Amino acid sequence: MARAKSKNETENGNGKPDPGKQDGGTPAADRIFLVVVDESEEMGVALRFACRRAIATNGRVALFYVVEPADFGHWMAVEDLMEKERRMVAEETLTKYSDIVAEFTGQLPVLLIREGNRREALLKLLEEEPGISILVLASGVGKGGPGPLIQALTGKFYKRLRVPMTIVPGNLSDDEVDALT
Repeated sequence: MARAKSKNETENGNGKPDPGKQDGGTPAADRIFLVVVDESEEMGVALRFACRRAIATNGRVALFYVVEPADFGHWMAVEDLMEKERRMVAEETLTKYSDIVAEFTGQLPVLLIREGNRREALLKLLEEEPGISILVLASGVGKGGPGPLIQALTGKFYKRLRVPMTIVPGNLSDDEVDALT
């Protein structure tokens, strides 16, 4: 007598679950692991974790950089120049990490740049981009706590998250991340 399939299994034609599909038939390739790119020491841990999970699930990595505004008010020409410089830094930073992701996973990441407040830009991106599956952040390694995004998203703004958030300890070594993934 054949065993009834659970609602989380799909078949690939031979009666066995299809390894290319997970979560009740959602193709794993549709999974996008979003990493917020910044200058923090722990961001590299989040990036490695996301890359390893993308490889393990046949998903993709997306890199998100927020260009935060500088307010010079009445010095519009200076503000415009600084905005262009910040945008160039964002593009250079994403290019650097894009090369790392491509080397690690074998595929180019999705690159996303927004302007504004980092928390608000992230929440707006998550609302606008239904393809993002998981937000990956690493906790701060210093005395300042887990970091402002984690504090906000696990506190006052948790109701605005529409995707799961993975918080990776920011002090993990590469070997420790690899063992977890």
